Amino acid sequence: MPIYEYRCKECGKISEFLLIRTDEKFTPQCKRCNSKKMTRVLSRVRVIRSEESRMESLADPSKWGDIDEKDPKSMAKWMKKMGKEMGEDMGEDVDQMVEGAMEEEMASSSEEGLED
Repeated sequence: MPIYEYRCKECGKISEFLLIRTDEKFTPQCKRCNSKKMTRVLSRVRVIRSEESRMESLADPSKWGDIDEKDPKSMAKWMKKMGKEMGEDMGEDVDQMVEGAMEEEMASSSEEGLED
């Protein structure tokens, strides 16, 4: 069963849709803002991995060496990555937290640049 991804032209959110029948006409609608102005994006290939394989990946120290627990942006990225490795969708709350942390980081960086 194909899963198609579409990017909303209004808010930029990517939404996934599972299509049981590809011969029927399908009009995607954004899951965030309900806009119908969507463009199809090329999706990454997904591979089903065993729980053992995911746990081994999480235990690999080379993947987690760049985490800075004092940096909200770094921690938010780590949480999102951890959720993906565990095979769980962390939901829009985590996505919004990651986006918020990145915006805060960019804002504070630009403020520091103005102070210099």
